[in-house]
Amino acid sequence: MTPIQDQVKLRFEQLAEQAQKIPFVRTDYSHCADQKSFYAWASSALNLIQGVFDKDSSHYERLHAEVARISNNYIDEDHLNACRGVFLGAKSDVDGEYLFNLQMSFSGEIFGDFVSAAKAALDDGNHTVAAVLACAALEDTLKRYATSKGLDVDGKMMDEVVNTLKSHGLVSGPQKSLLAAMPKIRNHAMHADWAKLTPQDAR
Repeated sequence: MTPIQDQVKLRFEQLAEQAQKIPFVRTDYSHCADQKSFYAWASSALNLIQGVFDKDSSHYERLHAEVARISNNYIDEDHLNACRGVFLGAKSDVDGEYLFNLQMSFSGEIFGDFVSAAKAALDDGNHTVAAVLACAALEDTLKRYATSKGLDVDGKMMDEVVNTLKSHGLVSGPQKSLLAAMPKIRNHAMHADWAKLTPQDAR
């Protein structure tokens, strides 16, 4: 399990416990959940679900609709249980790791940013800068890919990571040939051997 997944699961667990502890208050006319406690929990729950599943997800839309349906800040037990149920549904998907690899999606965004910056540098004629950015993106992504497959590559150099992936059959065919050249380019880029880097290497 990745550190990001650990943090997300822990936060879901904390909010699930918080949801169960929302107190009820009794007045002369009603018996409802404490407004302050409920809205504090609901705000955090919506924020977490949006961050993990996105605003367009069914979990977010359903919980948001349940909260929006509250009239005059009166949260009866049935309504509270409905909100808890939606949240627990999201938590179940996280616990079951049905997120299609949460960390890989985050990594993909970071990879995209680095590659875009590398392309811009290459277009500006700065192939050495482009090579550093591209190598950093590739090395980070290879390590995350290996970790997602249950391999321990912590502290390993790119050539070691590539060899680990190869030995487990996780790269094959043209990928092997392409990756074989990358550690050498990476070492030139990260050790400031600028004279040994070409625009073709960066590209």
